[in-house]
Amino acid sequence: MKVSIVGSGNVATHLAKALHHVHVEIQGIWSHQFENAELLANQVDAKAIRQISEIANDGSDILLISVKDDAIADVAAQLKNYRGIVAHTSGAVTLNILNENVNYGVFYPLQTFSKHKTLDFSQVPLCLEANNTQSLRQLKTLAALLSKNIYEVDSEQRKILHLAAVFACNFPNYLYGVAQQLLAQHQLDFEIIKPLIAETANKVQTALPIEVQTGPAIRNDEQTLQKHEELLKAHSDWLMIYKLLSEQIKKNR
Repeated sequence: MKVSIVGSGNVATHLAKALHHVHVEIQGIWSHQFENAELLANQVDAKAIRQISEIANDGSDILLISVKDDAIADVAAQLKNYRGIVAHTSGAVTLNILNENVNYGVFYPLQTFSKHKTLDFSQVPLCLEANNTQSLRQLKTLAALLSKNIYEVDSEQRKILHLAAVFACNFPNYLYGVAQQLLAQHQLDFEIIKPLIAETANKVQTALPIEVQTGPAIRNDEQTLQKHEELLKAHSDWLMIYKLLSEQIKKNR
């Protein structure tokens, strides 16, 4: 099976390296910046492509479009004549954005990716969808080379999954940043709080989040809540977030 990739960002980079690791032949890589395509292609023994139209006849079986969500339609429009399966990797974009192609699908890895952070791709959930049975079968074959966790997820379900991922990943990471800044302002090292972060994540591997909620809000400890709010008076945005989240936690008591 031969694969080509459009994109050179975080997801494209991890996918390309993971595919290369399991000996999938990567035919070509195209990016808006040719230098970026060239850099990634050199790491996975692929050809860096200058003109996106070249992919249409490059002999690959599957084309993975891994670009910003608002660029997927434009990229797909330039690849109407591609003979294989065209699949995007987005969590928030519907399958039908690719419907001008004959065979198309979604190959969505549910994970947070950073270019220079290595991860075990065999544990990454891969959420698949396709416009026909044969295309889905081929995407499953490719996915099985990469991961033990493969799911058929339709476009509506994937929207909810992506939204849930924002709540579970992006928002907590922002809050980690708030915690780091608070600590730094008082000459405290972020390392101090990392075991707490790790234990919080570990708890929900074996229990529902609502079952392991801790802190002053769930205890309705008004004195502590007021003290915290006083400490946040100089940071109105953080104070607003603190009050909102505390009230929501109280409602779950």
